[in-house]
Amino acid sequence: MPKKFIKLLFFTLIIFILWRTFFHSQKRELLFSEQPRLVTLSDNGLTSSLNSSAQTVDNFLAEQKITLSEHDEVLPDKASLLLPGENIRIRRAVNIKILVDGKKIENYTIAKNIVTVLGENNVTLGRLDKTTPDVNGFLENNTQIIVTRINVEEKVIPEDIAYKTITKLDNKMGWREKSTQTEGETGIREVKYKITYRDGKEISRVVLEKNITKDPVTEVITQGTYVKTGNAQKGIGTWYAFKGGLFAASTTIARGNYARVTNTANGKSVIVQINDYGPQGKGRIIDLDKVAFQKIASIGAGVIGVKVEEVLN
Repeated sequence: MPKKFIKLLFFTLIIFILWRTFFHSQKRELLFSEQPRLVTLSDNGLTSSLNSSAQTVDNFLAEQKITLSEHDEVLPDKASLLLPGENIRIRRAVNIKILVDGKKIENYTIAKNIVTVLGENNVTLGRLDKTTPDVNGFLENNTQIIVTRINVEEKVIPEDIAYKTITKLDNKMGWREKSTQTEGETGIREVKYKITYRDGKEISRVVLEKNITKDPVTEVITQGTYVKTGNAQKGIGTWYAFKGGLFAASTTIARGNYARVTNTANGKSVIVQINDYGPQGKGRIIDLDKVAFQKIASIGAGVIGVKVEEVLN
């Protein structure tokens, strides 16, 4: 068989194959574009079956007048051919706000639950952290998620232990004399607390244990009780609100000096410093400051029988 004939035959065969391929492709495209196809559309969970002659997913969306935002997701991709029985899924993005660690994160998501959204925005929850709404809750548009940080720590804190004071009375020492026999010393105990914090602020503190590391030392004081008095006089005692202390007004004892006033009805006595002149009235010999009067009688008594002695030491 001549070589020219073989070449001609081979060339003719190539032309035939190319023509057949092109013809069938055009025929398939013509049939594909003209034949309505059943398409299932799931738009954010709402499913419907539709007939369409669109060639691509993008054409189908335009045909159905479906608008997508830049944050929405569509599967298959918009550029994909629309095949018979195609299932198109649209997931609508929602706006979310996250309040966490003193800052506000605003974003869009196609996720359905809060735990996924937190992961998308690099928010890690600790074991005790809480969210509002609950971390397993579902999202709606404009959902605000509040993350509350809960931290617990054990902390040892030293605390002072107040010392006690014992006063011993000595009737050989003057009533204004006082001496310290033993100096008081504050003790120390270590207290272990379990402290809970919410967003950095302490909300509870529970004592776990206490250990005394230094015992307090009791202070011992000797207080004199001897009072040397001069002449005594009896009469009526009254009260008035003046300086608010152990003071009194007298017409017979000089200012700055002291007097012992005894309630003759109950035997209670108080030593006061004279800082005013008075009282005026028949039988009245001393006018006690309200605070001093309360030491020996009820305020409601108004006037009482008293013995007044000037203190000489």
